[in-house]
Amino acid sequence: MAQTISHEILQAALDGLRIQEERIQGQIAEVESMLGGTSKAASRATSGTSTGKRGKRSPAARKRMAEAQRLRWAKLKGTSDQPAATEAPEPAKTKRRMSKEGRAAIVAALKKRWALKKAAAKQATAKKSPRKTGGKKAAAKKSTAKTPKKVAAAPASSVAAGV
Repeated sequence: MAQTISHEILQAALDGLRIQEERIQGQIAEVESMLGGTSKAASRATSGTSTGKRGKRSPAARKRMAEAQRLRWAKLKGTSDQPAATEAPEPAKTKRRMSKEGRAAIVAALKKRWALKKAAAKQATAKKSPRKTGGKKAAAKKSTAKTPKKVAAAPASSVAAGV
């Protein structure tokens, strides 16, 4: 008994093998890209398949797409007026410049402000410095409190000596 294989079965088998071949070629391309090199077979395999990146669009095409999107939004929002792109665009506003006199006034005000701040800082440090010496006096008082005991003992010995 000889088996006869139909043409449809053979075609399906061939399609399956080609799908496997594309998958394998893709895996080969991945490994080669990890290694840093590419082969002719890998470049052929990737050229036929899409990589998911979009092609660059011309400025005119992007403008048409933007216009179409604006129209879709206008329709969705229920506004019947045309988008602003069809109207004449407003001229760009000129950048405001500061005059030399204005800048000089700002600099003078800043210098005055910093001078006052520095003067206030000097006064604050001048007031704090006597307090620091006050702390030293308190320490001196403590040390003098210990000395009278020694001094009291000294006159007693001098009295005993007959002085």
